[in-house]
Amino acid sequence: MLHNSTIDKQINHRSIRKFKDETLSKEHLETLYTVFQHTATSMFMQNASILHISDKDKRAKIQKLCNQKYVGAEGDLFVFVVDLYRNQQIRKQLGKDDGRVHTTDIFFQAMEDTLLAFQNVANVVESMDLGYVPLGTINDHPLKMLKVLDLPKLTFPVLGMQVGIPDQKPQLKPRLPLKFTAFENKYNKDFQVKDLKHYDQVVTTYYDLRDANRRIDSFTKQITGKKLDNHETDRDQIPEELHKQGLCLDWK
Repeated sequence: MLHNSTIDKQINHRSIRKFKDETLSKEHLETLYTVFQHTATSMFMQNASILHISDKDKRAKIQKLCNQKYVGAEGDLFVFVVDLYRNQQIRKQLGKDDGRVHTTDIFFQAMEDTLLAFQNVANVVESMDLGYVPLGTINDHPLKMLKVLDLPKLTFPVLGMQVGIPDQKPQLKPRLPLKFTAFENKYNKDFQVKDLKHYDQVVTTYYDLRDANRRIDSFTKQITGKKLDNHETDRDQIPEELHKQGLCLDWK
């Protein structure tokens, strides 16, 4: 396998949840924004925006909704937003109707733009020897989060990111072996759960070493556990909230 500084940082990525009590410099922010700005974009629509949440009250509300103490604590908090409002306004102010802005197709293109931008920013964060943790919990309570962020129609928060100077050195979390996830030309449907036995042992050892007092079981037991068991959460409201935001209106 080839190696350079970028590759090494990517394959050694660790989510950081404890940061030093410092915020990013003006130069750091300018760099993140410029990298965000130059991300690849579907059809040159540039359907993504980024919010830097510096207001203490708003950060506290977001932390409560995410139910994670490190969210909005030390470091800087960002929210990556699917943004079709801007292009809708361009059309409206130039005398055009909304066209395809409300379709699932255009929403997915905006999702692609936003996720690409997130990963671009994540890469540059680590290139500057900073750390980050993705915040999927930004969507745990979608209606309340939309209100806290005061987002207009035709926008939707996709991911949060807590960024800062790392104040911990967590272990590298073991990933699924590539034979289960990387295929040549054809998806391998001949999957047998028994073939994950060794990986299960590796994952169990990782969690035992990380926190022996809080045992988290093997990968397959996590997948067959409460994470994917049938239960209702506020995330189940996401399709309804997307519709209320004027998104995916052709998706019934």
